[in-house]
Amino acid sequence: MNQYNSSSDIAILGMGTALPAHTVAQSDIAELIASSLHDRPDLARFARRIFKSCGVETRYTVEPSYLGSLEECRYLPSRDQSDIPTTEERMNTYKREALPLGIEAAEKALEDSGVSPKSITHIITVSCTGQYLPGLDVMLIRHLGLSARINRLPLIFQGCAAGLKAIQMARDVVEGAPGSQVLVVCVELCTIHFQPVQDREALFAASFFGDAASSCIVGTPEPQHKNVLSLGTGYSVLLPDSTEDMTWEVGNLGYDLYLSPRIPKLLGVHLEEELRLLLQSEQLPELWAIHPGGRGIVDSVQNVMKLRDEQTKYSRDILRMFGNLSSNTILFVLKAMREDMKIRNQSSTDGVAMAFGPGLTAELMKFTYVPSLSSVVEEHDHVLL
Repeated sequence: MNQYNSSSDIAILGMGTALPAHTVAQSDIAELIASSLHDRPDLARFARRIFKSCGVETRYTVEPSYLGSLEECRYLPSRDQSDIPTTEERMNTYKREALPLGIEAAEKALEDSGVSPKSITHIITVSCTGQYLPGLDVMLIRHLGLSARINRLPLIFQGCAAGLKAIQMARDVVEGAPGSQVLVVCVELCTIHFQPVQDREALFAASFFGDAASSCIVGTPEPQHKNVLSLGTGYSVLLPDSTEDMTWEVGNLGYDLYLSPRIPKLLGVHLEEELRLLLQSEQLPELWAIHPGGRGIVDSVQNVMKLRDEQTKYSRDILRMFGNLSSNTILFVLKAMREDMKIRNQSSTDGVAMAFGPGLTAELMKFTYVPSLSSVVEEHDHVLL
């Protein structure tokens, strides 16, 4: 029987993901950026090295200009910088491209869960890469056929940790209002904020982000629900002395991102204590859903918690195939984990999920993969015997 969850009354009942049409190889985007640095050979060499070593092989983007020549890419001009897209232009791209991805991910989650759109009582929309009003929540309600009286909870500008924060908010909603069914939709178009590179820090930030959408349904599982993720307790914590190590600010030419190279080290110093506090046990869970904010972050968690390679495989695979998808990434990891558990016909298995964002914020949550509700009852009866 699982040790980390007190019940299986609240769970992720279904999940869905969506990707833009344009795929770009990491090697191609590295050459594009290196070409824009023809007058800075030192930075060009660093670009090729950091893009090769960050653990990403493929990314997806809504912006087709990354697939062409340097002259065709307004986001990375090497000479005339007067035509760089303004923040207004980038927000127009977001408004045009975000909704179709969000609809696709949400429809897949609804189908996967078997929940009717009219049964959804709350919608949590998550994004830190674009804003407009009426917002994504209103547009999704109209396109998905949700109730006009649905409770809307936009979660904006919270960074990579926001996807897991939204899942925990959804759990709390269902706990406080039994019978609720919450639709979570995350949409992030990170690549529309690429800017001409001026320093190594900008290259590091540009080396692994991609575009995507994801969604899940959180509610009380019924007998027909299979392969759910039962949601245990969790919390957010601000790590000390790290306020300036991850920043995301609105600039004139898109949003300006700064990621400190200290982040993996900070997690290595502070994360074990927080995870021990969350788990309240010397025995660690088998499943580890780590937000792959970069290869160094996964390495740090694996080293400090002494995890096996197979326990970080899901996170590394998502980083390799799609890059860092900001708030979406944790749902991509959880979905891949669930599908693998289903294929391997695994029994109920405990896990812990984590994601990190500006603050420096760590979002932590216990969960259990449950193949069927009957399996939980059988395990419980076996323990009683």
